[in-house]
Amino acid sequence: MKASYLTAAVGAIVMLGMSLFNASQAQTPNHVYEYRKYYAMPGKLEDLKKRFRDHTIEIFNRHHMKSVGYWIPQDNKENAIVYILEHPSKEEGLKNWAALQADPEWKQVAAASEANGKLVDHVDRVFMDPADFSAIK
Repeated sequence: MKASYLTAAVGAIVMLGMSLFNASQAQTPNHVYEYRKYYAMPGKLEDLKKRFRDHTIEIFNRHHMKSVGYWIPQDNKENAIVYILEHPSKEEGLKNWAALQADPEWKQVAAASEANGKLVDHVDRVFMDPADFSAIK
């Protein structure tokens, strides 16, 4: 009788461990984050922010590019804006960027916003996976 209780207890522990393992696997991120830092041309940061505020974010949404947040560095000696996007995968992110670049509305918005000169000098870009201890997964 003792052996059957022990067997049942061990079985219950194994089942609990497997369900916890499966639950943790279900929480595995099914997306990646893309960090982007735009270095605005001198005197163009406000124009760049206006383009994001008035047009870019809406176009991102249509192309399944989820905005996580936008930041302006406090000292901003680099004349920059930083933002993070969420994508289902790096491949989907690259595909969505290609679709955005081909979007006629985006082409029109970009051309109109740069009628008085280029807004962005250069961009830093990194695709990132959340660390297992990250609050954002």
